[in-house]
Amino acid sequence: MTGEQEQLSEANRASEGAGPHRAWLIDLDGTLYKPLLVKLAMGAELALLGGSRIAAIRSFRKQHELVREQADELVPSPFECQLERAASEAGLSVDALRTIVAEWMVERPGKWIRAFRRGSLLREIAAFRAAGGKTSIVSDYPASSKLSALGADSLFDCVVSNGEPGGPSRLKPWPDGYLLAAKRLGVAPSECLVIGDREDADGRAAASAGMDFRLIS
Repeated sequence: MTGEQEQLSEANRASEGAGPHRAWLIDLDGTLYKPLLVKLAMGAELALLGGSRIAAIRSFRKQHELVREQADELVPSPFECQLERAASEAGLSVDALRTIVAEWMVERPGKWIRAFRRGSLLREIAAFRAAGGKTSIVSDYPASSKLSALGADSLFDCVVSNGEPGGPSRLKPWPDGYLLAAKRLGVAPSECLVIGDREDADGRAAASAGMDFRLIS
């Protein structure tokens, strides 16, 4: 297949998959890249170079799931809440943990995220946009640096991410982030397709928001 034929195939697939959808709202972590390969690579790097940070990162990840489960009220930033809880548990200052998280969960994974990106999905997104569709990232973690690592900044009209300005007040499976993205794109929820890798988070959030869902696995 020539490059031109491949581009046409991607465009047709995106058009057919779009259906009645005017907008695609897309999760980042585990959706735009292959998560197992990235986790294996980062696990090896962490063991070799960042062993003293392992306990802090585990605490941060654990608190993420707890904040997700216990979010029965709106907060200014779930990310800050997660940092504060994890820092207290790990016996660190919030700023110290913020530095660890930024290095080991945002910056260092960039090279692996790019190496193991889902190229076919990124091409589908590009074709959908070329056909007039609107797109947004909706992430429970900071997303801008990872999008840059993927080389995918230009594929999205807006970014709604926890831990960055304008992020949601609750994590998935609450629908806040997806509803916020739809509002910013000027599209009705019923015209949105959510694309994500977790049925229990992205799928449930999409159902609560009245949006269709496509599982990436």
